[in-house]
Amino acid sequence: MSYNPQIHHRNSFRLQGYDYTQPGAYFITSVINHRECILGFIENGETRLSHLGLVVRQAWLDLPQHYPNAVLDEFCVMPNHIHGIILLTDENYGSKPAVPSITKPNPLEAHSHAQRHGIPEIVRGFKTYSARRINQIRRTASVPVWQRNYYEHVIRNEQDLDRIRQYIFDNPMKWELDRENPVRP
Repeated sequence: MSYNPQIHHRNSFRLQGYDYTQPGAYFITSVINHRECILGFIENGETRLSHLGLVVRQAWLDLPQHYPNAVLDEFCVMPNHIHGIILLTDENYGSKPAVPSITKPNPLEAHSHAQRHGIPEIVRGFKTYSARRINQIRRTASVPVWQRNYYEHVIRNEQDLDRIRQYIFDNPMKWELDRENPVRP
């Protein structure tokens, strides 16, 4: 089948003109392909991770080793998705991230961001590594594990950060109502 932009396009959640390498806080959600519940199950409001869920959890926890400007905040592995907050720091100064603002790309600043890893690269690395490991365990080659896209939200202030932290913390207790739950009533 040849490429048809009316059929084969992906909607982007990215903010137009926003620099996703700049220091700040970002809320990420990535969902397993076909929303298949391979990462575990919910029991009494808590996630019980399967072996594959433990692989995903470890891949998430390993992100700062591969991306020195990434600091992990609250996260939760659910039966078929992961929610997490990634804080990007200015690795040159070790500063804590400020709440980011939407900016137009500045060619004069392009050089200063060349060494910094952005959210798209970090999420791609997480999904690639965890999928490769899951496919090794399942003895499948190149089978898609994650949905192609992911949800991302730029956290704009402390209230937004606190609200999202609470959402992530509460997520297992609200699994029955979760839109990613394939057996939701």
